[in-house]
Amino acid sequence: MANSGKSAAVSHVGKIRANNQDSGYAGQYLFVVADGMGGHAGGDVASAIAVKRISEIDRLYTSPHDAEFALQSALIAANSMLAETVFEHNELTGMGTTVSGILRVGDHVAVAHIGDSRIYRLRNSKLEQITADHTFVQRLVDSGRITPEEAAVHPRRSVLMRVLGDVDASPEIDTAVIETKPGDRWLICSDGLSSYVSDEKIQTVLTTVPRALDAADRLIKESLDQGAPDNVTVVLVDVDDTDDSSHLPPITVGSAATPLSFDSDSARRALRLPTLLLHPLKATQPDPSHFEPESDEYLDELIEEDHRRAIRRRVTWLVGIALIVIAVVIAVILGYQWTQTHYYVGESNGKVAIFRGVQQNLGPIHLSSVYQTTAIDVSKLDAFTQKTVQASLSAVDLAQAEDIVDRLADAAKQ
Repeated sequence: MANSGKSAAVSHVGKIRANNQDSGYAGQYLFVVADGMGGHAGGDVASAIAVKRISEIDRLYTSPHDAEFALQSALIAANSMLAETVFEHNELTGMGTTVSGILRVGDHVAVAHIGDSRIYRLRNSKLEQITADHTFVQRLVDSGRITPEEAAVHPRRSVLMRVLGDVDASPEIDTAVIETKPGDRWLICSDGLSSYVSDEKIQTVLTTVPRALDAADRLIKESLDQGAPDNVTVVLVDVDDTDDSSHLPPITVGSAATPLSFDSDSARRALRLPTLLLHPLKATQPDPSHFEPESDEYLDELIEEDHRRAIRRRVTWLVGIALIVIAVVIAVILGYQWTQTHYYVGESNGKVAIFRGVQQNLGPIHLSSVYQTTAIDVSKLDAFTQKTVQASLSAVDLAQAEDIVDRLADAAKQ
């Protein structure tokens, strides 16, 4: 794999997925990652078509804004190709893909992004996420409804609000022109990395591993160490004081590196959006990503569902706490009733008395009370017997306690 060493592209199927639905490309000026929607028909086909079409614009542009326009146009063209492919192969209905890419022009990069694959920039050992995820949970985070930590484990974390595919003829694509300078390191990755490896760990690897290919391999390993339940693809680009970050010859990884296959199988059954909305795909491995239209109607429905889920979770907690409190109260009552079946003989105000309960106290709660005070003066007993009474004499039941009192009465008369 001959290249300048300033860029790299690596993709891995992961430890659970049966096929790789990711695609990646590292070229002369263009660097792209696409993640086909897991669980949808033909996610691998979608990402491969997108990357193959977008890679056609890999050339030098006269200005960053020309590159930005070319990159946006390429994503729109890829979206049309996906729709045409579904028209010709209806067994692929519902397929889609995320796309995140950069096109370098000197000391600037043009950025285009749709979905939840990510673009990061490492500058002065500080990692910055350049793109924003087009996901339902990111909407909730942005609106302050949940925290980023809650988003990481949210049951709807795989719901995408924007993708390329046959679901939207005019997808909204985020684009920008961003300045870059020597020393910058750009990372493009699928959520197989960002969902399972923390930003802190990614930053550490990018900061400490100098060679692009070694760093990319290390990031893949970090994902594998987490079990790598999803496909993971990494494209790295290093910027120095030249205009060359190219990977020569260009390299394609993932599903785009293999011939396209339109074979229909059980994994590529047509799934319509209403079905996905009512019955989100569920798996023992990571929940497969799927698309929901970025419309107020769908968004409101998802938010309302999330609100209902939060209420159910709160009610479940409250019911659980109430049951625990009830169980504790019942245990205390039963325990107290058990103590009241016991008796002992002790001293009360200088007299021998029969106590009901046990000698111990439970904090401020007394577990015994005077049942009967006798006329026997403790002072009339010998010194040893006085100490014994003051320390209390346990009895199996009331009858035994009365026998003890009778013996103490005889002792007091002597």
